[in-house]
Amino acid sequence: MALLNIVRLDTREPGFESAWTRLLNRHTEQDAKLAATVADIVEDVRRRGDAALLEYTARFDPLNAATVAELEIPAARRQQAWDALEPELKTALQTAAERIRAYAEHQTLTPFEFSDRHGNRLGQRITPLDRVGLYVPGGKAAYPSSVLMNAIPAKVAGVGELILCVPAPRGELNPVVLAAAHLTGVDRVFMLGGAQAIAALAFGTATVPAVDKITGPGNAYVAAAKRLVFGQVGIDAIAGPSEIAVICDGKTDPHWIAMDLFSQAEHDEDAQALLLSPDPEFLTRVAAAMDEHLGSLPRANIVRAALSARGALILTRDLSEAVELANRAAPEHLELSVDNPDAWLSQVRHAGAVFLGRCTPESVGDYCAGPNHVLPTARAARYASPLGVYEFQKRTSVIGCTPDGAKALADIAATLAEAEGLQAHARSARQRG
Repeated sequence: MALLNIVRLDTREPGFESAWTRLLNRHTEQDAKLAATVADIVEDVRRRGDAALLEYTARFDPLNAATVAELEIPAARRQQAWDALEPELKTALQTAAERIRAYAEHQTLTPFEFSDRHGNRLGQRITPLDRVGLYVPGGKAAYPSSVLMNAIPAKVAGVGELILCVPAPRGELNPVVLAAAHLTGVDRVFMLGGAQAIAALAFGTATVPAVDKITGPGNAYVAAAKRLVFGQVGIDAIAGPSEIAVICDGKTDPHWIAMDLFSQAEHDEDAQALLLSPDPEFLTRVAAAMDEHLGSLPRANIVRAALSARGALILTRDLSEAVELANRAAPEHLELSVDNPDAWLSQVRHAGAVFLGRCTPESVGDYCAGPNHVLPTARAARYASPLGVYEFQKRTSVIGCTPDGAKALADIAATLAEAEGLQAHARSARQRG
């Protein structure tokens, strides 16, 4: 008897399109109620600051503290966490950090300047943000890797100060998260989570400083709060549940593919894992491998719930159709587990990250390959990009006119201003002409 109740679809079947659409649609039944709850929390923290933070932390974590200052983790404790790490784990964190930094250093934006034929200076300056808030989830699992992925690009960009918020349910904070904060040079760390942490970072309180931008993934409450505070601060994206789509020609070990699908399904019950293949027997072998391995996973119940609700094994006519379906899904992670993956890469238009070949599991991207694991979800890869150094830098235009250059531009600017009915603009330009 199958342990997993996972959907099997065939693109040739007449009901495929409606089933596919249902798969791609995110659950929204509780969105309105959740949004109202989050709006109340955000407004309360904006008005009452530390007092509201303490109340929500006591209610949701629950973690009692007399002051928000008690929720800040001092640098000495982060140092102790780092010093106490087992050598193998310390080396793994260091190596991952080095690889992430090396990749990030290729992303830095470049300033430029040139002169037009009138001698006018035109250019672009690049400056880092002053202060950034980093949010790292800490509910169903601890994510020291997210500390690396958020903090290192910010450091490479030259951000002046990094404020990290991480929830600590029942006061329990993963020591590896603290060690990662020490390794990356995070300036301040607060045991704060949920919508209240996002509000504190956005508006500031007596203890938590206001930031210029908030980055990092979180649950639905965190995502809703980021949406609300956007404009007061910048945000990287509205992160949804994790996703993976695997395209396979049927020649990869089915046990490998089964575990690749599990790797994202184990994040939470709303995660999505899709396998697309033109080989029906391969889909059956993967299903059998999933049943074989499910019971050995500590988070088997989460995996089962995720794959039952949003997972699918999809039989396609060919690999070309599989790639086109993947483009429609615009998944966070896309594995091309096929011969000559480069031949298919050129056809991929929408994906947060693409993993090439049979020997490239998505999990290496989550931890140590180098590219960032904070990726667009919920089909946002159609228009959005992974987190990177560019998220922590600003571009500023520079314009400098010579006397002759101002004369050359005056009539053009004034004519266009008059066409828009803006006389002060026109006169301002013509005064230099």
